Amino acid sequence: MTRIDATFARLRDANRKAFVAYVMAGDPDAETSLEIVRALPGAGVDIIELGLPFTDPMADGPTVQRAGQRALEGGMTLDATLDIVRRFREEDDETPIVLMGYYNPIYSRGVETFLTQAREAGIDGLIVVDLPPEEDDELCLPAQRAGLNFIRLATPTTDDRRLPKVLQNTSGFVYYVSITGITGAAEAQAANVGPDVARIKAATDLPVVVGFGVRTPETAREIAAVADGAVVGSAIVAQIAEGRPVSEIAAFVKTLADGAHGA
Repeated sequence: MTRIDATFARLRDANRKAFVAYVMAGDPDAETSLEIVRALPGAGVDIIELGLPFTDPMADGPTVQRAGQRALEGGMTLDATLDIVRRFREEDDETPIVLMGYYNPIYSRGVETFLTQAREAGIDGLIVVDLPPEEDDELCLPAQRAGLNFIRLATPTTDDRRLPKVLQNTSGFVYYVSITGITGAAEAQAANVGPDVARIKAATDLPVVVGFGVRTPETAREIAAVADGAVVGSAIVAQIAEGRPVSEIAAFVKTLADGAHGA
């Protein structure tokens, strides 16, 4: 059982929904990024999604793209990202961390080397948005063998014929993308999301969390009410971009977490 599995089991026993927060590793700089990541569990975050900066982030909206660019310009690398995780694990051995990004940096490192380093650093799962199920032999299956969850995205265009393929090797949870398009492009609507979440849950025992377009405590509550949890990324990244102190960022995150937990 991974930390992700254990977290959802604990939440299920408490009849509570999950709150997942996304931040970009190295944004606005390595030390501040570590401070922010360390502050997230205390702000109510159940699972941390840590972005791996990449030069061609095709699924990211402008807010997250700029965060990645700031991180890269500040010298953030794959090794430095894993170092943030290692240092986080010195103080927190319970909160799951999912590394979210693209395949190129992993491929360049070498899959087996990367998986060994990721596991040793304290990564629990991967979301790699540009590897479809047809490429599971590349990373998904090796990751599972290494003890990491591989979390797949489902979208509004994932129909009933495609869904079994998406789910077949997914573990940890299913990430339902509430809108078509890039992150931060529109606001998620629970009335639209609910039927698709129910359809996915009918096909898998995995938890289904919903992200993209969740920006406010109210939306987090509404989305979590029809799913197993809510993900917020761009709204948090925007606070970081404004140069707010870590304490203010954590306070903002807490309002979002309280919203999801109130579902």
